Amino acid sequence: MAKKRVAVIFGGQSSEHLVSCMSAVNIMEQIDLLRYEVLLIGITEEGRWLMADSFDDVRSGAWRESTTEAIISPDTTKKCVILTREGQSNSVPVDVAFPVLHGPYGEDGTIQGLFELAGIPYVGCGVLSSAVCMDKLYTKQIVETLGIRQAAYVPVLVWRMRRDMEAVIRQVEERFPYPVFVKPANAGSSRGITKAKNRQELTAGLKEAATHDGKILVEEAITGHEVECAVLGGGEKPVLSSGVGEILPAAEFYDFDAKYFNEDSRTVIDPELPGDSAAEVKKAAERIFNALDGYGLARVDFFVTEDGNVIFNEINTMPGFTAISMYPMLWEARGLSKRLLVDKLILLALERKPR
Repeated sequence: MAKKRVAVIFGGQSSEHLVSCMSAVNIMEQIDLLRYEVLLIGITEEGRWLMADSFDDVRSGAWRESTTEAIISPDTTKKCVILTREGQSNSVPVDVAFPVLHGPYGEDGTIQGLFELAGIPYVGCGVLSSAVCMDKLYTKQIVETLGIRQAAYVPVLVWRMRRDMEAVIRQVEERFPYPVFVKPANAGSSRGITKAKNRQELTAGLKEAATHDGKILVEEAITGHEVECAVLGGGEKPVLSSGVGEILPAAEFYDFDAKYFNEDSRTVIDPELPGDSAAEVKKAAERIFNALDGYGLARVDFFVTEDGNVIFNEINTMPGFTAISMYPMLWEARGLSKRLLVDKLILLALERKPR
């Protein structure tokens, strides 16, 4: 049987560019080369699309110096990547795309729309699901309809904040006591998220979040276990949830550095949680994934309070796949190796044809 060609796309223009490259290294090492041929496409932070010549080039970062442009054609009749080098172009057919992209321009429905135009099956959630899940404000509005508890919040539009910061501060202070969390509506890997213990820190946090997105959420602080649950499936395939993993951050909260660069941060698989909250987390993760029209994969994050209340935090439709990321670890704990997990994700993509 002829090999399927998988285009692994990584990097991107978001603040999670480096994390994407780290995730791509782990994914490409798990693809079964007896069944698949891999085409590596890196997107620089400036937005150039380049072909990486080898896995080593991705590991070392040498792909950024590539002289071969690699651009997905939106022509549905072609289903190909156009490679251009020294003025010479040729088309390479692609069977499936694996967008290992985190954050804006990769996890928010933009590149998914390109795959739909191109008629190329792709790993992960569709255009609508990706866009809604990326935007924390709209995610919350949908989850509210499920009756699942989530952190209370005040939405802030950046243009209003810039017009009258004092009014925004008053609105937050009238709703919540300090501390509060300040989050860009569209960002991942805890980029732009701060914890504010007073008015001065709230002002600074709002300004920081505004550098990432035009919408901001200010949320109540929840005291409890930070837990995550992996979801796999969708469409005609049953949606499966893994066990639960707990985050033990080295920092005051699980920020970007604590997630990826602080070795003192730890994760615990199947932690001891109050009552039947672990089962509630799994059930809530599946319900949220389905309500948001999820497909393929997602990681759903919660808080569990000491009295066993389960509180939804956020959902990630292309969760980290680095060596220390929770998503693959949770499935490995259930007997699904990284190689089998990657294979399942590719097969799910091939089973769901673009519109």
